[in-house]
Amino acid sequence: MSDQLLIISYFFLQFKHTLLSDLSAVALFLPMFLIFDVPLSLMVLLGIGRWFWRKHHEQEKPYYSPLVTCGVTCYSEGEDIKKTILTLCEQVYSGHIEIIVVIDGASINKSTYQAALECREIVTRYARRKLIILPKWQRGGRVSSSNAALNIAKGELFFALDADTSFDNDTVSQIVQEFTDPNVPAVGGSLRVRNDNVSLVSRMQALEYMISLQGAKTGLAEWNVINSISGAFGAFRTNFVRQIGGWDTHSGEDLDITLRIKQYMARHPELRIPFAAHAMGYTDAPTTANSLFMQRIRWDGDLYFLYLRKHKQGLSPRLLGWRNYISTVLYGVVQNILLPYLVVFYTIWVFFNYPAQVVCAGFAIQYLCYLFFTVLHFLVFLIAVSKHPAKDIHYFKWLPFYPIYGFIMRIVNAIAVLNEQIRRSHEESNMAPWWVLKRGKRF
Repeated sequence: MSDQLLIISYFFLQFKHTLLSDLSAVALFLPMFLIFDVPLSLMVLLGIGRWFWRKHHEQEKPYYSPLVTCGVTCYSEGEDIKKTILTLCEQVYSGHIEIIVVIDGASINKSTYQAALECREIVTRYARRKLIILPKWQRGGRVSSSNAALNIAKGELFFALDADTSFDNDTVSQIVQEFTDPNVPAVGGSLRVRNDNVSLVSRMQALEYMISLQGAKTGLAEWNVINSISGAFGAFRTNFVRQIGGWDTHSGEDLDITLRIKQYMARHPELRIPFAAHAMGYTDAPTTANSLFMQRIRWDGDLYFLYLRKHKQGLSPRLLGWRNYISTVLYGVVQNILLPYLVVFYTIWVFFNYPAQVVCAGFAIQYLCYLFFTVLHFLVFLIAVSKHPAKDIHYFKWLPFYPIYGFIMRIVNAIAVLNEQIRRSHEESNMAPWWVLKRGKRF
């Protein structure tokens, strides 16, 4: 035992001596951490605190039960479409729900089309629920499916949903109550991972959806700077979306329509986009490293395309207002496009210019910094935001892996941005066939 203590003491002293002898490698990391991550964390945490206080002190909202249209976009979900339709039928919402299921490429997507047809008889058992099946025989992509549903929607509110997403039975009620404010054109819904127990990859995404999506959007929405309304689960005023032209061609249509809505905010400062933290949708996440990599190559590449190509002229305080302009530039452009490059270059530079002890010391400090904020955000989420804290607490044991996952995702982010810069990868998106993307405007 004494020998083991001597060995541990020796390594600790070596680590301490190395760290104190050359702190320049660590010092280069601190500005990135202090300038970007710490202010964002504080803004999110303060926003969550404000949301928590407001939820427990606000007056009851007036009763509001408009006709709601749920536009469900389908491609290759098969039998999973039945879960989605059933969870929409079972909503406790007392108003009418119109469910429009759009089957993209129905001529080749026969299994999904047949599964949707089998739901017709099931829906008739539910009062105030109506099912419309809209087959698009030629494949046109997600955007054309959303617009097809929007075109025939009769609801005052339009929910844009994915066919592989299921919902809690109070989801529609939670979302609708946010629209009692006439200045709300859109509301973001919470997404969680339902196949989290399949692999470590899916567990890390479950944590990401909790901390970086549900938790962060709850906080950011309190300052009216929500970054994106999820394409798998978002709600809009039907007439508003029609007036701005519906969904647009290309990929990343969820961020695209969010940016287009926010470009009215400087001229109409009363507009706000809230986030319904307890309106829960559940989706399947990639379960392997390769499938996750391919998903993030598409997602992160779309960020570069949308921010610096398609909406380059729209990133203006004259359109967005100063609050959303600063937030979009710092935490949209800089953090998601520039910072991943800095992380990669910093990592390479440290490895080539410092001995192994300094590299290990530097990355150990980074790891501990991010682990501290990960634990802090998780605990705040658990106490203030989580709808099911007794179930979510079991994720705590996976927190030590999350900073490593976050670092790897930053590297993937850099690869995705480079891929979009060089190859225009958004033109290869599986969200739409090539002949649709080819006809879109080239930015």
